[in-house]
Amino acid sequence: MTKVLTDARSIRIKGRSFLAVVLSPDLPLHDWLRRLDDLAARSAGFFLGRPVVLDVTELAINRAELKELIAELAQRNVSIMGIEGGRPSLVEAGMPPILKGGRPASDFEVAVSETATEKRGEAPPPEPAATHQALQSLIIREPVRSGQSVIFAEGDVTVIGSVASGAEVIAGGSIHIYGALRGRALAGSVGNASARIFCRKLEAELVAIDGVYKMAEDMPASLRGQAAQWWLEGDTIMAEKLS
Repeated sequence: MTKVLTDARSIRIKGRSFLAVVLSPDLPLHDWLRRLDDLAARSAGFFLGRPVVLDVTELAINRAELKELIAELAQRNVSIMGIEGGRPSLVEAGMPPILKGGRPASDFEVAVSETATEKRGEAPPPEPAATHQALQSLIIREPVRSGQSVIFAEGDVTVIGSVASGAEVIAGGSIHIYGALRGRALAGSVGNASARIFCRKLEAELVAIDGVYKMAEDMPASLRGQAAQWWLEGDTIMAEKLS
């Protein structure tokens, strides 16, 4: 006699939205990859553990070229979770899927309660820091430790303490650090060019506003160790000492 086993339990499927890094290559690809390598060399591990979407909307590329680009990125520890802006015929089995309907986000972005680190390198995936999101501001009442990410796309982030090297704060609005900024601060992450970054003591690895970034070695020496603010003028990130 054949027994038929039935299980009344259902499979639970949930919808979730995440923030992701979106890379938009331009031609020629070898020049774009060289610029990516240059950025990677100056800030270890940004892509490691992050969800990354490859935007090929403005890129004239065929399937073979796309596969080669994905392979080149994989060699750089950049794992592509999906492709945006491409024709369905661009992908085949085993390639990342075509994605549609993504909301605009920052140039470096990350899932709302997960991973992070900085562009290129070999750092371990960070543990999530505060994942409280509500209102239009988030206050962190403790230091942000190395390897942690504070991500709040809904508004401003204020840290009552310092941001350690290897940590990052990502905000849809402005960022206020009432201590030393030694890690990374990325303000205006959902396309807010009017966002600003303020810190009591500037020792940052990277600051960015609306996708325009400045690395540590490119920051004015006169601002190191000083209270400072950053803002955008056009496509240029500006800084000044705070009194």
